[in-house]
Order: sequence, then structure tokens, then C-alpha cells
Amino acid sequence: MADVLQVEKREKLGTAQTRRLRKDGKVPAVLYGHGQSNEHLAVGGDSVRLLLRHHSKTVELQGAVSETAFVSDMQWDPLGIEVLHMDLIRVNLKEMVHVTVAINVTGEAAGLREGGVLLENIHEVEIDCPAGEIPDFLQVDVKDLQIGEHRTAADLILPSNAKLLTPPETVIVHVEMPREESEEEASADDSEPEVIAKGGEKEEED
Repeated sequence: MADVLQVEKREKLGTAQTRRLRKDGKVPAVLYGHGQSNEHLAVGGDSVRLLLRHHSKTVELQGAVSETAFVSDMQWDPLGIEVLHMDLIRVNLKEMVHVTVAINVTGEAAGLREGGVLLENIHEVEIDCPAGEIPDFLQVDVKDLQIGEHRTAADLILPSNAKLLTPPETVIVHVEMPREESEEEASADDSEPEVIAKGGEKEEED
């Protein structure tokens, strides 16, 4: 189910108005697409935070406009804490959209019991799917993974109408043995540092 965003129309534009809007706890946004004119909107900060918590991509706009929209982009402050601006594209729920979806790794790899470590290579993939069927995450099960084995993007479970865009051979996770220090490295670390005398050898006194 898509999140609902309550929106207002922005009658005045410009830097000063945008700053005032953010000071009031709202996020400026632009709605465009489907050959219709752009709508300059303001979204409540609480709605945006809820959207981020749910990782939603498709939203229902209510208030000044009633539209189904796809969150195509968010601009963040330099610290990556606050959303400064949102781009929204009009869509219908059956329309195919290009999205990035997080990967959820489940299970405990069998190789861990043999002393191996599980390493995650990527944390998200790109897919095409209907706007109304965007998954919150894609799941990969690693419980049978032994040392030296891996899971790729091809192993992900996709919704029936979705198409994987990330190369299927892309490694998501793999199990390997921890790197052990070689005997030569250990010997070099334990050896005493060589002391070089300054001024050459000291001559014996008569």
C-alpha cells in the first residue's frame, strides 16, 4: 500500500520562500510528467520522515492535488540528514518504473560454523517493475552457503512482474576464510629492529 502525502500548492517561488518553507518544517517538491504542467508543492516534514522510514517509492498525493506519484529523486543537506527537495513523477500503478531496491540477507551461512566470514559485496540492485508493486526489499537466503561459495543477483526472489537490471552474475554475498598472517610476516613483526651504529665501529683503546 502506497504512503499518503498531504500536499499544499506553493503559490510563491524563489530562494527566500523556499527557506521560509523549510523553516516551517515543510519540504518543497515538484510534480511533473504525463504531459501535464508541473505542480510546485509543499510536503509536511512528518510525512517525508514516514516515507523514509517505510522506504516507499510510490505515494498517493492528497490535499491540493490527488495523484499517484513515483518518488524519483531526493536532495539532501550536506550532512545527509534532512531532505531539502523532492522530485515526483505522475504514474499509474501498472506503469513500469526503474527503481533501486535494498537487499535483505536472511539465514546464518553454514560456512560460519567452520570458521568462515560472510562478506556482503552489494546492498541493493536495480529492477523494472510496476509502480504499484515495488517491493520494500529483495531477499536472499544464505543458510546453505559454505566456505568458498557465493550468491549472485540471479539468486534474488523477484516479484512476478519485475525484471532484474543489475547484471545477474553480480556477487551479492560470499563466504571465505579469514586471512591468516603468513609465517614470514609474523617473523618480521617479532624480530628486533636492526640497530645501526652511528660514526662506524669504535676503535679499541691501547
